[in-house]
Formats: sequence, structure tokens, C-alpha cells
Amino acid sequence: MSKITKEELKGLQEIHNKLSAIRHDIGMLSGQIHSLNHMQADELAKQEEAKKKLVENYGNINVDLKDGSYTEMEKETK
Repeated sequence: MSKITKEELKGLQEIHNKLSAIRHDIGMLSGQIHSLNHMQADELAKQEEAKKKLVENYGNINVDLKDGSYTEMEKETK
């Protein structure tokens, strides 16, 4: 049976192992991205609900997130 050299085999195995590790990491990152997208959607929904409550309590306002102060928004004219 013909064989490549041990050094050649070792080089191919190293490349294969690195590619496998990269593919694994890509899969893990894809899963994390999926989870983060869901988390972001949840937070955006919470943000919209908070905005609705603020509009109910204060009308259309702009809130300064640094100190909680707010200013009323100008009404749009058409």
C-alpha cells in the first residue's frame, strides 16, 4: 500500500482539525446570533410598551435618558 509521508499526513490532519474547529465556532456563533436577535426583539417590544405608557401619562415627549427630564414634542402640521 502506498502512503504519503508522516509529515504530509500531519499537515493534512492539522488543516482538517483547524477547519473542523472553525466550522464548530461558526455554528456556535450562528446560534448566539439567533439568540441575540430574539433577545433584541424582546427588548424592542418592551421599549414600545414603555413608550405607549409614557404617551398615555405625558403625551408625546422626548425623554433624556441621562437624567429623566423630558420635553414635549412639537405637533406635526400637514
